[in-house]
Amino acid sequence: MLSFFSGRMEVGLAQFLQLAWIAGTLPIVVAFIPISKLNWFREALMGFAKRGKTMQYSSQKFTVPQRFFLHFYVVGSVWTMLLLVTTGMYAYRLVPLETESFAFSTITSYLIGSSSIRTDSTKIVHRNEVFRAVLLLLLVEVHILRRLYETIYVFNYSPLARMHIFGYLTGLFFYVAAPLSLCSNCALEVYEFTARRVAEYIVKSKSQIPVTEFESWHILNPLLKLGWQQWIGAAVFFWGWIHQQQCHAILGSLREHSKQINDYIMPHGDWFEVVSCPHYLSEIVIYTGLVIASGGTNLTIWLLLVFVVANLTFAAVETHRWYLQKFEGYPSTRFAIIPFLL
Repeated sequence: MLSFFSGRMEVGLAQFLQLAWIAGTLPIVVAFIPISKLNWFREALMGFAKRGKTMQYSSQKFTVPQRFFLHFYVVGSVWTMLLLVTTGMYAYRLVPLETESFAFSTITSYLIGSSSIRTDSTKIVHRNEVFRAVLLLLLVEVHILRRLYETIYVFNYSPLARMHIFGYLTGLFFYVAAPLSLCSNCALEVYEFTARRVAEYIVKSKSQIPVTEFESWHILNPLLKLGWQQWIGAAVFFWGWIHQQQCHAILGSLREHSKQINDYIMPHGDWFEVVSCPHYLSEIVIYTGLVIASGGTNLTIWLLLVFVVANLTFAAVETHRWYLQKFEGYPSTRFAIIPFLL
């Protein structure tokens, strides 16, 4: 009965996250519809999305400093690390399934009936899902920690740079909901497992709790045995990750060469030669890698990717328009975010 309610709650969590990503994507899709009657809606949404150079310095109402981006990555790194550690502990608990000898499992299944074969197979499939979630959370934690480092040491935000409070709250929600989406298929099981362990620690004295010997190989081995999709996804992830790091380094260096606080220099190098917002393009590549690494069967992660694509495309179009207005002779060969398409 408990497992039934747990399953229902897990479905409820996944549906909530799916609805959240759909609710965040639909207004952006509507804003892209080229109908004059929707101009007011498009401008209103753009007002919420503007930040930094695309926001007028005179527009201070309902805004916060752009350096508050730091809050996103502090919250995201702590939350993702918590999910990673607890999901990793839960995955470690499932490892003994793999250490059973094949012969023993086969003989036992033969003696007690074929239903156990299906049960063992289901458990192994579920265990693999949990280890995929561990891999996804590990990748995202690496990503967020790099963004945290860049916010502190690479980007030198102008004291005049602002962003709308709505965009700020959306960012906070994103860095809580995105990592949770990556492990939504086992999040409640992990929560119940962690709650039981904490309750056990509180009720029993430390000496009464059995000591669990941790062997790193027991968790590394299943990760190394994940399928080809996980490794291709990780490769795509790091391809985008490396290019984003390079593009952020280029953007960070522009501030060092500017003569005035609100002075901007046209960026060059890496993917800046083909698109105006390569850091947004690389973010899309990063989340595409996560979808591939997830196995491509989790609807929640797909909807997360759709939201990322819609949100960053909407912001990139406005940034590209700003570049065209700001710099005379801006390269006509550069697209906004998708090479040769947009």
